[in-house]
Amino acid sequence: MLHYKKHLIAEDAPWVVFVHGAGGSSSIWFLQIKEFVRHFNVLLVDLRGHGRSKQMAPVKDERHYNFEVVTRDVIEVLDELQIERAHFIGISLGTILIRNISELAPERVSSMVMGGAIIRLNVRAKVLVTVGNMFKRFVPYMWLYSFFAWIIMPRERHKQSRLLFVNEAKKVAQKEFMRWYRLTYELTPLLKYFEEKDTAIPTLYLMGDEDHMFLPAVRFIVTRHTNSKLEIIGNSGHVCNVDQPAEFNARAIAFLRAVSREGRIPARKLEPSSSLELAVC
Repeated sequence: MLHYKKHLIAEDAPWVVFVHGAGGSSSIWFLQIKEFVRHFNVLLVDLRGHGRSKQMAPVKDERHYNFEVVTRDVIEVLDELQIERAHFIGISLGTILIRNISELAPERVSSMVMGGAIIRLNVRAKVLVTVGNMFKRFVPYMWLYSFFAWIIMPRERHKQSRLLFVNEAKKVAQKEFMRWYRLTYELTPLLKYFEEKDTAIPTLYLMGDEDHMFLPAVRFIVTRHTNSKLEIIGNSGHVCNVDQPAEFNARAIAFLRAVSREGRIPARKLEPSSSLELAVC
């Protein structure tokens, strides 16, 4: 089972489950925990091969991962802790796993907060994936990961996010990296399915205004999915929970508390600040 850590404030408090991205670990949420535990029970998981789950040995028939396998890992933790329903917050590839949970077990998902969401691969992203597949067996995986991190988070103010993910990725074994990288073969058809199928689950996309790889697709998706809305955080890149943690926390918590009360996307819209642009479908 995945390694997890929980923060319980009350038996009847709503749960929030944090899901990190590929190469990261639950430690990337260190700027969120203090604020969220004021309102919610919190569950942090390390995905297989990451963080303190890196010793989780795959059984023979799971040595080649797919998205269903790594998604069911998270559901297994919910079952272990008898968490019937929760809000989910993800970053980067973690948003794909959360969206997959909403397909495999929709009754477990109260709402979704998708930070730096991956909705569609643009031309640049597809080129990166192709280059990675060409060189992954010949180039040290950390070279590839560092290069990808720089392409996705190129600016000086993204440095903390970039270094955080690179340093966490160093803890992932080469074989584990290869297993996760093979998931890229599933990405395009899976993302196309998610784009075409709306979900009844309230969804908030939190995106940095400098997330040049993935923001345009999210702008488009919220015009098609009626239960989704987008809030854009200024002066922030792909990992907006690290670049602008105060904005990320305030907006995510306001959304989750409203959903907990109303059971749907809150009708009242937050006013954009000078550092933040708001776009709602």
